[in-house]
Amino acid sequence: MTDNASDDTPGFAELGLRPELLHALSGLGYEEPTPIQREAIPPLLNGHDLLGQAATGTGKTAAFALPVLQQLPDRARSDDPAALVLVPTRELAMQVSEAFHRYGRELGARVLPIYGGQPIGRQLQALDRGVDVVVATPGRALDHLARGTLRLHGVSTVVLDEADEMLDMGFVDDIESILQATSEQRQTVLFSATLPARIAGLVRGYLRDPTRIRIGREQAGPEAAPLVRQSAYLVARAHKPAALGRVLDMESPAAALVFCRTREEVDQLTETLNGRGYRAEALHGGMGQDQRDRVVGRLRSGTAELLIATDVAARGLDIEQLTHVINYNVPSAPASYVHRTGRVGRAGREGVAITLTEPREHRMLKAIERTTKQRITMEKLPTLADLRARRMEITRAGLRESILDDDLERFRVVIEPLTEEFDLMEVALAAAKLAHESSGAAADEEDEIPQVAQQTGWKERERREGRRHEQRGRGPTDGMTRLFVGVGRSAGIRPQDLVGAIAGESRISGRDIGAIEITDRFSLVEVPQSAADEVITSLRHSTIKGKKATVRRERDTSANRSS
Repeated sequence: MTDNASDDTPGFAELGLRPELLHALSGLGYEEPTPIQREAIPPLLNGHDLLGQAATGTGKTAAFALPVLQQLPDRARSDDPAALVLVPTRELAMQVSEAFHRYGRELGARVLPIYGGQPIGRQLQALDRGVDVVVATPGRALDHLARGTLRLHGVSTVVLDEADEMLDMGFVDDIESILQATSEQRQTVLFSATLPARIAGLVRGYLRDPTRIRIGREQAGPEAAPLVRQSAYLVARAHKPAALGRVLDMESPAAALVFCRTREEVDQLTETLNGRGYRAEALHGGMGQDQRDRVVGRLRSGTAELLIATDVAARGLDIEQLTHVINYNVPSAPASYVHRTGRVGRAGREGVAITLTEPREHRMLKAIERTTKQRITMEKLPTLADLRARRMEITRAGLRESILDDDLERFRVVIEPLTEEFDLMEVALAAAKLAHESSGAAADEEDEIPQVAQQTGWKERERREGRRHEQRGRGPTDGMTRLFVGVGRSAGIRPQDLVGAIAGESRISGRDIGAIEITDRFSLVEVPQSAADEVITSLRHSTIKGKKATVRRERDTSANRSS
């Protein structure tokens, strides 16, 4: 049997895996190990601890699952688990558990996922019958430890999968309590997409002279396009919903995951996109687990095409159909960007990662580029002309597909009488018009989205705005309105802060802003009269240099100054 399996999967056979595992891998269509599997499996089989830095989608589940299964005894196994895998979310617990089942089917491996939201009675019964591998979220594992229903003294291997995610979710104390309940002679394996300082603390405290492996996402050849196309669009906040719709219209994703910062933003954006005709579903922590499962199921089945989610709610999701990940805001940390982008481009499939960035977030985007050492291409927001051309292209592709694949004979009774009255080309044009309009194309009803220029250097802006700063004591320039902004020098406000906030939150550019006067406790800014209300509304819903400020039309300049 070894020879046959070896013929099927020569790469895995070279790693010294047992015949049952080789046969299972062959049946699953695995031909050769990924880089992380090739690097990680030999030291794990030799009993070493391991620290692996690996992006999602590199094959790390098999990298630790195969060695764990390899070391299971053939018979007379203990009822207590031999291995414990800790993961951040129930979704990932189910995925890892399913992988262990697939690889270890011929070994009769008993694998149990335990997580919150599942009836604990079922878990208690399975633990009582005996299991070989437990895949658990830290909170539920600790709960079973306290009950005495999860016994870890016989565990020979502990795996911490997506350790940085678990630490971000506040599980560090739970993880340490669980590790302290296991034997000091255990083998400890830690995988993480990023290695922040807190991970280094875990490594020092609980891993013994670990083998260190760092594997990035497998890239295409030097002359080929990367598996994940990364791009960004510079958009003012007021136009982000329309800009997202425009980008989605151009991209036509089969399934997309859109990340937002808050539950409220998720709900608002979901409603907006559904109003534009998309099939969008919300996913956030305010939803029950059953409801979240149904939402993810609708995306997997194709009933929905967009999933609008917060980071926490989307953790651990692995959706094979996913083609696009979209950051509605620039992630606050490079690690978040890495995790989000890691959800597309898996297993050799191409994917797209798109970020909508406000002018004030541009530096954060550059920080992500420096950290990931990957270029994020700044794209020009599609215009109405681009959108019309794209929709025409989609209509043409749909008609061509129908001509090639559909049975059109039953429509001859409609067309032949029309050709006696009209030219055949006119009939075809009318049919194309109906097909185009029935697809929901309505670009002519939309407004153009203002393009936002990339910001100039701060030194140049400071010099330019400094000239405005000296224009004091005068009435507003013709056509301008002076706004009162309730923050000043004592809050560290500079002219460029006000210009950046106004240009970033409204449709007007820095060139449209007039004289600026900054006192200790407030500032006065001239803006075009036609844009004053928009600027006031935008600034009231945002912050200036991290501070909320009163914003209104100036009522009594002399009174303000005397205060």
